[in-house]
Amino acid sequence: MQRRLYTFEDGVPALGLLILRLVVGAALIIRCARFHDASLQTVPPHVIAAAAGFLLILGLRTSVAAVIVAITELWIAFSHGHDPWLSVLLASLGVALALLGPGAWSIDARRFGWKRIEIRRPEN
Repeated sequence: MQRRLYTFEDGVPALGLLILRLVVGAALIIRCARFHDASLQTVPPHVIAAAAGFLLILGLRTSVAAVIVAITELWIAFSHGHDPWLSVLLASLGVALALLGPGAWSIDARRFGWKRIEIRRPEN
């Protein structure tokens, strides 16, 4: 029986996962770049989320990066005094990416995807 840690979906589902990873990663990076409040309390979670967003864009360690996104966005949502709904949305998308996996168009798929090994009989 095969243990399914990752499902590297191909075709249209892979395109959907790629678009989801790109949109979430870009939103996290742009949000960090536009951050003007330079308080020592508020900057670190945004920088951590942006770094995890960069990993999501690449599709590198996608599940770990998505969990980091979910945790930091919930931290931002409940610790800052602004409207928390964007952070809640990004956290829920991070959870979805952690559960779905990276898809076929990612570095993770190239590193951990299916491999084909051909065993040939020795010629006599």
